[in-house]
Amino acid sequence: ETDGFALFKNKAQLVSFAGYDVVQRESGTSVKGTTRISKKGNSYIRRALYFPALTAVKYEPQFKDFYQRVFEKSFIKMKGYVAVQRKLLVLIYTLYKKEEPYDPQY
Repeated sequence: ETDGFALFKNKAQLVSFAGYDVVQRESGTSVKGTTRISKKGNSYIRRALYFPALTAVKYEPQFKDFYQRVFEKSFIKMKGYVAVQRKLLVLIYTLYKKEEPYDPQY
């Protein structure tokens, strides 16, 4: 789906392509809405990262801690999992571009 990340100059472009970019819904100038992910990007990438995010939260302590921080703010489990999905996507992109193996202590 991403053609080996050749289309992206930075991680922000990849995050936007996958639909994990945050947008704020607002009406006019005075009514501020809540922030959400745009979901305008590639739904296949979001779908493919769902189960890896669940596994990362279950078995990787740094992802579990990150999930807990997000969950404690909103008390919505899916927000935590989506945040982990975005973090995994950025991690995969970074490791691919730097040609380095995954190091959990990094």
